[in-house]
Amino acid sequence: MSETIAVGVTEASGSQRALEWAIERAVARRERLLLVSVVGSGRGVGGEQTLLDRATRTAETMLDSAATRARTAGADAETLLERGDPVARLLDVSQRADLLVLGSDFAKGGSRLRGVRGVRITAAAHCAVVVVPDDGTHGRTGVVVGVDGSESSEKAVRFAAAEADRLGEPLRAVMTWSPVPVPFEMDDYPVDYLDRMQDLTTEALAISLAGLRQDYPDLSVTTVVESGYPAAVLAREAHNARLLVVGSHGRGAMARFLLGSTSQALLTDLPTVTAVIR
Repeated sequence: MSETIAVGVTEASGSQRALEWAIERAVARRERLLLVSVVGSGRGVGGEQTLLDRATRTAETMLDSAATRARTAGADAETLLERGDPVARLLDVSQRADLLVLGSDFAKGGSRLRGVRGVRITAAAHCAVVVVPDDGTHGRTGVVVGVDGSESSEKAVRFAAAEADRLGEPLRAVMTWSPVPVPFEMDDYPVDYLDRMQDLTTEALAISLAGLRQDYPDLSVTTVVESGYPAAVLAREAHNARLLVVGSHGRGAMARFLLGSTSQALLTDLPTVTAVIR
């Protein structure tokens, strides 16, 4: 059965690039596209209905144009116009999708004046989410995946390997470690301790990647193991990559509404197209 890629469609440049990304994947994998736009609901303010009617017509035209682009490229596409809160409506849509694709809603230059919606949707979505930045990935190569041995990380590895194999790109798996924190200043950690941490992390990464060679015999896989902050190392490695894949890392009773610090930091300052897998 064909999987469904839901795409949040707006006039923003990031959203248009997200649409391009989703169309390419849908055509290649013969997946179905669900193109979604959301118009806010009214609050009973005078003259509001005229504004909402105009916004609705604009959204309908935008969706029709997006569907035409998708169908011309060879994708099966349908449209959905929703009313209400964009976060709530897109989360509803994520319940019937296999993948939700969004354009980044963070401003360039690291501004925090916008961007909350994208993080909230990614944190609470019922499916994997791909967030596409304003700038394209032309000239970039490779797929980078963050690995930490968690369940969502293992799913991220499988997603990343499948995408790298489909795209004919090399896969780079990244795993970091940190020395144990101590309650006093240490000029240096024992060398044998640091070496052992490096060796243990290398072993853990090898376990996480076990089986990839059998499943994807033509896939080129390299690894990066080093001490450092995961988000910083992943951002560096993915700077010139075509795709970055990480796990969501939500835990506990509120897990579906929380992102791990690594995935949230990466969404805040996207190094490239980023997939968050749960």
